[in-house]
Amino acid sequence: MGKNQHVVPYNGKWAVRGAGNNRVTATFRTQEQARIQARRIAIREQSEVVIHRPNGQIRDRDSYGNDPFPPKG
Repeated sequence: MGKNQHVVPYNGKWAVRGAGNNRVTATFRTQEQARIQARRIAIREQSEVVIHRPNGQIRDRDSYGNDPFPPKG
């Protein structure tokens, strides 16, 4: 399983940053563009996308790997 990908505010734009990385992977004009790129990486690495609000708080997360708590049904 790869690193989780975080969609974070960055210098007035939005960026994708791998968990634990100091540098960003890429920057985008919109949060949605960053989320799409983070999703592509997370699918390839079987990890999660963690989407942050402009204030840095976590807004949402999506798992593209082996979910330890899959939905029942």
